[in-house]
Amino acid sequence: MAEVTASLVKELRERTGLGMMECKKALQEANGDIETAIDNLRKSGQAKAAKKAGNIAAEGAIAIAVDGQTSIALEVNCQTDFVARDENFGKFIAKVAQLALAAKETDPAKLAELNYDGVTVEEARISLVQKIGENIQIRRAVLVEGATLATYSHGLKIGVIVALEGGNEEIGKQVSMHIAATNPLVVNAEDIPAEVLAKEKEIAEAKAAESGKPAAIVEKMVEGTLKKFKSEVSLVEQAFVIDPDQKVGAVLAKAGAKVVRFVRLEVGEGIEKKEVDFAAEVAATQAAAAAAK
Repeated sequence: MAEVTASLVKELRERTGLGMMECKKALQEANGDIETAIDNLRKSGQAKAAKKAGNIAAEGAIAIAVDGQTSIALEVNCQTDFVARDENFGKFIAKVAQLALAAKETDPAKLAELNYDGVTVEEARISLVQKIGENIQIRRAVLVEGATLATYSHGLKIGVIVALEGGNEEIGKQVSMHIAATNPLVVNAEDIPAEVLAKEKEIAEAKAAESGKPAAIVEKMVEGTLKKFKSEVSLVEQAFVIDPDQKVGAVLAKAGAKVVRFVRLEVGEGIEKKEVDFAAEVAATQAAAAAAK
């Protein structure tokens, strides 16, 4: 058997868009012949799936799995909301969430290697891409452990896990719903990262300076802005959505509960979506069809 070098694997990855393990396996089966490997991948449909990988996948769903004091939130992306609601897609993401929880694994690359009913998760993903015809990607997973866990899913798009000390299921559910609605940054104000505060202070100072007021007044304005920012992004300082007259911290205290940690995932966060001009797209399609006649 010819040697499968790293440079060969790299070239095949660049030409097909497939993962390292798939490329290495294909080259081994083709005795190191890259053209044969590509032909075999095209015949199996994997190259087609790889082509889909270039498409932006900003839709999808969040799945949550819980087992005792351990839970996981998983985001899997696709290209359209229609596919996100597809039964096959739903079964895939639910199964992967359970596998990730059992393995306590959050690295998408390692999740791809887990056993999925006799094949790898990656092989199951590729098969689903071939079946559905859209790019599907496991984007991220977050593991949460705690004495008491509460979860909430807002449709397919938002998933929340809250780790509590004390309290009960009802308060946990209510706080989870609150987090889904308000998207706090941290539990307590002191948890806000220093770089985030520094950036907010810089912005506040620039805005306050434009007022033309004396330095002492500007300083007070900046302090007020930062105080408002801290209360808006800190869970315990927010007005409780179920009873806005109370802060979340006060509601938790009354229930004898404390939020240790929370995770909130929303589909497509941070992914730049492609803006589609449907009128232009239709016009272009018609122009291409006319030119082909």
